[in-house]
Amino acid sequence: MPATDSSKAVALLAREGQARERLRQALDAAGGRVVLEADPVELDVATLAGAQVQAVLVALEPAVEDALVVLEPALEAPDLLVIFDEADLAARRDGWEAQRWIRHLAAKLHGHDDVLPPGREHDMDLSAQLQPGRPEVPVRAPVEASFNAHLDEAAGLAGGLPQDELVAPAAPAIPPLPPVEPAASAIPPLPPLPLPAVAAAAPPALPDLDPAQDIDLVASWEQVAAPPPASPPPPAVPGWEVADDAFVAPAAPVAEVAPAAAAAAGGPPPLPDFSNLSLVDLEPVGLAAAAAPTARGAVLVLAGIGGPDAVRKLLGALPAGFQTPVLVQLRLDGGRYDNLVKQMARVSPVPVALAMPGDPVGAGSAYVLPDGVGVEQTSNGLRFIDAGPDHEPIAALPPAESAVLVLSGAEASRMDAVLALSTRGGYVAGQALDGCYDATAARMLEAGGGELAAPSALAAQLVARWG
Repeated sequence: MPATDSSKAVALLAREGQARERLRQALDAAGGRVVLEADPVELDVATLAGAQVQAVLVALEPAVEDALVVLEPALEAPDLLVIFDEADLAARRDGWEAQRWIRHLAAKLHGHDDVLPPGREHDMDLSAQLQPGRPEVPVRAPVEASFNAHLDEAAGLAGGLPQDELVAPAAPAIPPLPPVEPAASAIPPLPPLPLPAVAAAAPPALPDLDPAQDIDLVASWEQVAAPPPASPPPPAVPGWEVADDAFVAPAAPVAEVAPAAAAAAGGPPPLPDFSNLSLVDLEPVGLAAAAAPTARGAVLVLAGIGGPDAVRKLLGALPAGFQTPVLVQLRLDGGRYDNLVKQMARVSPVPVALAMPGDPVGAGSAYVLPDGVGVEQTSNGLRFIDAGPDHEPIAALPPAESAVLVLSGAEASRMDAVLALSTRGGYVAGQALDGCYDATAARMLEAGGGELAAPSALAAQLVARWG
C-alpha cells in the first residue's frame, strides 16, 4: 500500500457493537484519523458540521435510517467524502475479506486506485524472458534397435510354448436308436355301458273346449302378452304436444308464453332472456387507467465502489414528475439491494422500487437492478427479465430515447458498449473526476469524447433533454 503524507480526518457514525469496532480498526489500518465517533441516533447536525472532517464512514442498518435523514444537511457538503458500509457485513468481515476491505478503504480515503496486496513488486518480469522468433524444436531420442528383431525372436520361441486347444474336438457320433415297436395295451377295452331307456316327455294335455262356448283365442293371447299399463299421460299444456314418448316444445319462443298463463296451466316457468347479456372487465377500468405507461427508453446509471453517494446526489437532484425511468445498476458485495432502495427513496423526489423480472419499466420511476435482473425491449416497451452475468442492458435501449451515465466504480469493460450507444444518437455522460473515487471508466469515457460533470449537473442535463 503506498505511503501517505498525512492521514485524513474521519467521522465514524455507527452504533456500539462489533461492526463499530471492526470499522474503527479498518480506518486505523487504512490511514484514517478518527476525530469523531458517535451513534447517528444521538448525533446532531451542528456537532457533525463542527468536527470539520474530510470523510464520513457510515454503518447502515434499519435503526439509523431516520437519523441519517436528519443529518443530511451536513452529509451533503460538497467537499465531504461519504462512505457507506453494511453494519452486518462489517461485523462478519474477517481474514482475507477484511484485508481487501482495508485496501479499498485506503484507496477511497487517499484518492488512488492501488488496491492490490503488497509484495507484487517482487514478481518475475516475464516480458524479459520472452524472446521473439520460432521456438526450438526438441531433439528426439535416437531409436536404439529396430522393432523387427523382437518380432523375429517371438516367432522363434512360439514353437516351444504349450498349445491351447482353442477349438473343442468333435464329439463322437451317436448311433441311431432301434425302432420301437408299439406295445400291446395291457388294459382291455371297457365294455359299453347300458343306458336306461328314457321315455319322451309328453306335452300336457289341453283342456277340452266346449264348442258351444264362443272363445276368442287371439284376444286372450293379446291380453296375456300385453305389457303393464304405462303411467298416466302428463297434463295437457297449451301449445305442447306428445311425440315419440317425449315432450316437444311449441314452435313459438318460450319468452312469448306469459308467466301467469304458464303457471295457471301447471307447466314449467319460462326461462329468462339471456340475449342482452355481455362480458365485463375483471379489472376495474380505473385501476388500468391509473397504471403508469410502459416506457420505451430509459436512463441507465452504471456505478460500483464509491457509487452510492453519487447515485444519491443524482436522484436527489431530479424533479418530481420526471417521466423518463432511471435504472440504477450498482454492484454490492453483500447484495442488500433492498436497503439501497430504502436509502435512495428517502432522498429521491421520484419513486424508487426494486426491479423484478416480468414487471414493465414504468415511466416516472427509478429502479434498482439487483444481480440476475436485466432489461429487454418488447412491442409494448421495456420490461425486466431474468438475465445471466453476460447480459448487457445497454443493447435493449433505443438510442434516441435513452441515456447512460457512468459514475464512480463503473466497469471499464462496458465502455465500448456505452460509446457505441453515443454514436447511434444516445446521450452519454460521466461523473466528474473531482470527487469520483474510482474514475477508471469515467476517464475512458472522456477519452472517447464523453462529457463529465457532477451528479447534480448530470441530473440538470437530463431534465433539459427530456423536460
